[in-house]
Amino acid sequence: MGTKLIIDTDPGVDDALAIALAALSPDVDLLGVTSVFGNVPLDRTTSNARKLLELFGRADVPVAAGAARPLVYSKPRDAKEVHGGDGLSGHSYTLPEASRPLEERDAVRLMLDLLEAADEPVTIAPIGPLTNIAALLAAHPGAAAKIARLVIMGGGVTFGNSTTAAEFNIWSDPEAARRVLVEEDVPVVLVPLDLTHRCAVDGEWLAKLASSGPVGATLEGLTSTYRQHYTRVFGEDRMVMHDAVAVAEAISPGILHTETYRVDVDCGLGPARGQTLVDRRRLGEDDPQFSPGRPIEVALDTDLDGLRGFVLDRLTGAAR
Repeated sequence: MGTKLIIDTDPGVDDALAIALAALSPDVDLLGVTSVFGNVPLDRTTSNARKLLELFGRADVPVAAGAARPLVYSKPRDAKEVHGGDGLSGHSYTLPEASRPLEERDAVRLMLDLLEAADEPVTIAPIGPLTNIAALLAAHPGAAAKIARLVIMGGGVTFGNSTTAAEFNIWSDPEAARRVLVEEDVPVVLVPLDLTHRCAVDGEWLAKLASSGPVGATLEGLTSTYRQHYTRVFGEDRMVMHDAVAVAEAISPGILHTETYRVDVDCGLGPARGQTLVDRRRLGEDDPQFSPGRPIEVALDTDLDGLRGFVLDRLTGAAR
């Protein structure tokens, strides 16, 4: 049926677009969704994920709750100022109540069960803090063999957003991020801010989404607080859909153009905490300045209009 996919998420406005992209794509076998703390606390991210799947007519997809806090240190803040107090610009009340019960299994157990039951490797799209993924790989190292690749929204090559240096998902749990990006041996595509900011959509794009039907109108209605934030960031009416960019790559491999770089994560307690250190120097292993990070694929380019069109077509039903 196409790409077998698990989404690990902290909805979040851009997460809502990303979940919609997978849930509404006919060539995606969405096996499950797991929630993690992040943009808002875990109870809210879990509720949002369940309600969004109900909106998309996907009560067949199980949802399991995961980590409520980072592996080691408490996270200083969430992102309510960007996403609204409920994570969805204060409009989560417009979503239908979930008809499918929350899984009694936790996120790690659900992911493990889905991986073991799959007849082929499964893609996982972690689009929040990497705590659940680190816990899965630490507790069940054999699961790595069933993962086709991790397509991760996170990090920044040249700038951050939570701090000058660090992007929100990585900064929220740097120890988990380092475990996944550096210490594990699982294929990774990292989708950083450098690319997601370039894929921002404008008011015309959002108007097309809103006019496409009830689902599109509801989705566009969730963006108000988030859109206002990015209008201030860009100085014009543009909005970043970070997580949807990563999920686009998860379901259509190669839609993003990647290069292989060695990547590490700063887990210190100073101002660079959570920074993704992407070594673009291409040094040989015999060079004394060789980076200790792990080589992974980093997405830095795409056909921008093609990517925006791909996402809009899937969200509006034009691809079905």
